[in-house]
Amino acid sequence: MLDGIKGIAFDLDGTLYPNYRLNIRLLPFILKEWRMLAAFGTARKIIRDEQEKSLPCRDCFYEHQAEITAEILKVPASSLKNKIDSLIYKGWEPLFKKIKLYNYVIETLTEFKKAGFKLGLLSDFPPETKLEYLKIHDFWDTVLCSEHSGALKPYTLPFTELADAMLLPPQQILYVGNSYSYDVIGAANSGMKTAWIKSRLAPDRKKPVKPDFSFHSYRQLYRFMIE
Repeated sequence: MLDGIKGIAFDLDGTLYPNYRLNIRLLPFILKEWRMLAAFGTARKIIRDEQEKSLPCRDCFYEHQAEITAEILKVPASSLKNKIDSLIYKGWEPLFKKIKLYNYVIETLTEFKKAGFKLGLLSDFPPETKLEYLKIHDFWDTVLCSEHSGALKPYTLPFTELADAMLLPPQQILYVGNSYSYDVIGAANSGMKTAWIKSRLAPDRKKPVKPDFSFHSYRQLYRFMIE
């Protein structure tokens, strides 16, 4: 167990459920809208690069994202924001009614609450409706979307706002995520402790920032923090 931890925060996508369970259900959308999806992914990479050079724009994130995506697709930006919202943000949410969580997630969250940990969630995509469909919306003391800060992980601002919302210094928070580049790096750079859920098939390569804990199943995370 890590000493001094009073809050445990989680990423959502790929962390509380396996990515492949969503990707299978997204296959018809991917086949139909692959050009927009590829441009959307590229736009978010550009935004992450921009974050390293200038302060993010809290009030214009979605407009800026749509403008970059439209420029890549060579289409007018005026209607693309609504299309991204309807097809990606709103369109994917109903799929979560049939997504199955990782084994032992609910039991782990329950025991963490009983143990007195504050529980937080920080996702790069809006998480509230997804949490309701996954039937885990009642566990959290704090739920945030990094996009609402104008930034994407691994930029430190969303993690700082998470710590502020949890009323804890970053050093007292363990952040749990599946992405080394976004979750582990971002949380560590903000001063948080980190737990990295990784596939058993992932190569065990040396990383410049070592997670405080790596695990493959939520039973391991529970035992690490409780037992």
